[in-house]
Amino acid sequence: MRIEETMSISEKLKILSDAAKYDVACTSSGVQRKGVKGAIGNTAAAGICHSFAADGRCISLLKILMTNECVFDCKYCVNRASRDTKRATFTPAEICTLTMEFYKRNYIEGLFLSSGVLKNPTYTMELMYQILYQLRTVHGFNGYIHVKGIPGAAAEVIQRIGFLADRMSVNLELPTSEGMRRLTPQKSRKTILKPMRQIQLGIRENKNELMMRAHAPSFVPAGQSTQMIIGATPESDLQIVSVAEALYDQYDLKRVFYSAYIPTVQDAALPALPGGPPLLREHRLYQADWLLRYYGFRAQELLSEDRPNFNIFLDPKCDWAVRHLEYFPVEVTRADYKTLLRVPGLGVKSAQRIVRARRMGKLDFPVLKKMGVVLKRAQYFITCNGRMLYPVRLEENYITGQLIHSEQKKNWDISHTETYRQLSLFDDWKITAAPAAEDGMMALTGQL
Repeated sequence: MRIEETMSISEKLKILSDAAKYDVACTSSGVQRKGVKGAIGNTAAAGICHSFAADGRCISLLKILMTNECVFDCKYCVNRASRDTKRATFTPAEICTLTMEFYKRNYIEGLFLSSGVLKNPTYTMELMYQILYQLRTVHGFNGYIHVKGIPGAAAEVIQRIGFLADRMSVNLELPTSEGMRRLTPQKSRKTILKPMRQIQLGIRENKNELMMRAHAPSFVPAGQSTQMIIGATPESDLQIVSVAEALYDQYDLKRVFYSAYIPTVQDAALPALPGGPPLLREHRLYQADWLLRYYGFRAQELLSEDRPNFNIFLDPKCDWAVRHLEYFPVEVTRADYKTLLRVPGLGVKSAQRIVRARRMGKLDFPVLKKMGVVLKRAQYFITCNGRMLYPVRLEENYITGQLIHSEQKKNWDISHTETYRQLSLFDDWKITAAPAAEDGMMALTGQL
């Protein structure tokens, strides 16, 4: 239903911040911009995201929709056109006021702006451009801004926004075209990929221009990302990881985000999910994504047509290793760097430390532990000076059973929807430690 009554800015904020919580593609800034005289704010390359940093700091964005009005009727969307819900729309001036006042009070470090589609994509993005233009030129806001691009909008307005935003993202929505035909019949993969390509080419051209003219304006300097909903359609993990791999290879994306499908609307085309949102599966896909981006794995190595899904009780690196025991054990005193990276329990930093340390002295298991090697995983896959830490039977079922035993409590925490939830800017933060804390810290420090 459409509500015509006049709302206060705080009432709109309550509606439109809540409506934005299902968009998880808040990512680190990836850009360093110092403060300048006459402007307010800066950005830090260390990253701005709506989350907790490794040292416990809360670094956050004002994460809102410009409007939850939408002309599209995507079956899974909380803001779908046919849904009976309270609607609200910010004016550009209201979003500018919120951003500046929140920033001055040190509530936020930047803005994450998305939107439903009001009238049509181009009209909506023109309004979003007005917001960015006023923030940058009228208010002198020099902080981080992430904007969601709307497929179908005119290329010219996307181009103008790209010179004002730090990062842009275009939601892929669902992993496959077949899934889109089922749940988002008004959208098409071609329409979504078109602005992705435009942003990619714009970034490349801008890099060349900056090499020739150092003070040229930057176009989307922190790159672009996207988001896929997981579990609303029946794709396998192999299909999802393969799509992500293609996006990294063909569109130069910085990040692909995976959002576990959360039932918010009733529709016969949507899955029932009696076990709740597939949060553990989402977690495993993020781990696999890390392997694609930093560990040299390919989708067809991690999974196959015969085994198209991860064992959710193991992290993907362990899952790959137990299915390829022909590559193990690895002798850490001789193996090259790329081989060490594939050993469960060894990450980028620990592999680098091993390569450096073995040139100067002898390695043993206590030394490996001090280097950051997670021996409770690595012990099944490595030898040091020809010896394993303990006698191990190199058999898939045996090693899998040993690894799963140590993972059971952690996996339960992730799967249990009462202990794992997405953060909101307006939460009271009184929550338990983040799920899979060990894996999270290992990912941050390169020790996965």
